[in-house]
Amino acid sequence: MKRIRLARLVSAVTASAALVLATAPLPAPAADASAVVAETSAPSRERMRMNQRVFDRVWDEVRRGYYDPALHGVDWRAARERFRPLAVTASDDRALYGVLNDMLDLLDDGHAGASPPAAVRRQARQYQRRAVLGLTLMAGDARDVWTVERVRSGSPAEAAGVQVGWTLNSLDGRPWGADVEVFDGRPVQLVLTDEDGVGREVTVTPRLMDGPQPFVADRSRPGVLVLTVEQFDEGLGRWVGGQLEGLDPDVDVILDLRANPGGRLWEAESVLTCFLPRGQVWATRTTRSGRAVTLRADGDCGDHDQPVPNAVAVLVDQSSRSAAELTPAALQEAGRGLVVGETTGGSVLIAQDTDLPDGGRLTLSRSDFVTRGGVRLEKRGVTPDLLAPRTLAQRRTGADPTLEAAIAALDGAGSTAAAAAIDR
Repeated sequence: MKRIRLARLVSAVTASAALVLATAPLPAPAADASAVVAETSAPSRERMRMNQRVFDRVWDEVRRGYYDPALHGVDWRAARERFRPLAVTASDDRALYGVLNDMLDLLDDGHAGASPPAAVRRQARQYQRRAVLGLTLMAGDARDVWTVERVRSGSPAEAAGVQVGWTLNSLDGRPWGADVEVFDGRPVQLVLTDEDGVGREVTVTPRLMDGPQPFVADRSRPGVLVLTVEQFDEGLGRWVGGQLEGLDPDVDVILDLRANPGGRLWEAESVLTCFLPRGQVWATRTTRSGRAVTLRADGDCGDHDQPVPNAVAVLVDQSSRSAAELTPAALQEAGRGLVVGETTGGSVLIAQDTDLPDGGRLTLSRSDFVTRGGVRLEKRGVTPDLLAPRTLAQRRTGADPTLEAAIAALDGAGSTAAAAAIDR
C-alpha cells in the first residue's frame, strides 16, 4: 500500500523530520519510548526469513521506483551485496532498520527512510491518550543525535527539569531508537547534554496524558488569528477553511509551520487553496519517467469557493521541512504571503509510503519538485522575506520574536494589499 507524502521517516518517522517522543518520526515527528528493547542474540530462522523479505522489498522499491533512475550515481547492486548479509542476520528490528537506513543514506535524500513496526504503530496512535515523557525530539545529522525541540507543559519531562536545546544521549543506557517505548508509572533514566556540554542525568516517570492537538487556533490577540500546524495531517485543509469561515477581512492570518516535518501533499494543496485563486498553478512535480505534473490550487478548503482576502504571514524555521516548505514558497512566489523566521531545511521531494512485510514502512521519493517559478527547493530551502530567529533562551521562556515580527509586519497592511496580491 502506498500513500503520497511530503515527509521523511527518520528511523521511524517524518522527515526531515521531527520526532515527537510519543508517536514516532516522523517527519516528524514522537517521543516516548520504552525502556524495553530486544536483547542482541542470534536470529531465528523465521527472523532471518522475514529480514530477507523486508530487505529485498526495500532494495527493489528503490531500484524500480526512486524518482532518479540513476539513483544519484549510487551502485545499487553493490549496495545489495554489502548490506543484504547484514540485514538478513540482524537479531532485532533496531539492527535490521539500522542496516536499511544505512543503505538508504547512500541516496543522500532526506525523504528516504525505513520505519520499523513499533514506530508505525506509535505514529498511528500519536494523538491518543497514552503514557508519555512529554518531549519532542529533533533528529540531528548523526542517527543517534536527538535534540529536545519542545518540552510539553505539565509533562513528566518538565517536572524532571529537562530543557529545550539539550541533547538526548541515552534512555536506560541505550541510544534512543524506534524500538523503545515507555509505560505508565515505570521510571526511565535519561542521560542528556546541555548547551554548554555539561552532562545531565534525570529520572523521568512516564504517565498517561491526552494526545496533543495537530492543529491549534489562537485568537487571543486582537486582529490576529494564529493557526499552528504540527504536521500536514488528514483534514488540515478543511480545518483551516473552518477557521477562516466568517473571518473579518481586516484580521491578519498567521500560519505557524515551525518544527513542522511535513505530511500529506493533498493537505498542502488544500491549505494553499484557502489563499490562492482556485486552479492557480503553484508547482510542478516530475516523475521517474520524466513526466511533468502541474500542481494547482484545487484542494479542499471547506466551504470556500474563493480565496480569503486576509493578509497572511507564514512562520518557518530550520526544522520546517517538506510540505512546511513548499507551502510558504508557493505563497511567497504568488505575492500572497510574507515568510518570516529562518531559512528552512531544504528537504522537498514528493515521497510515498510503502508498507513492508513485517509491518514497517518505507518512505521513498517518487517525484522531483520545483516551484511555479522553477526553483528547486531541495538542499536549498525557503529564504524568509523577514529574518527573525528565536534564541534558545527565548524559546525556553516562551518569548516569540518571530511571531511578534510577523504581527508587526502585517500591521497596517490590511485586506487591500492582500486582495491586490491575489489579483496579480
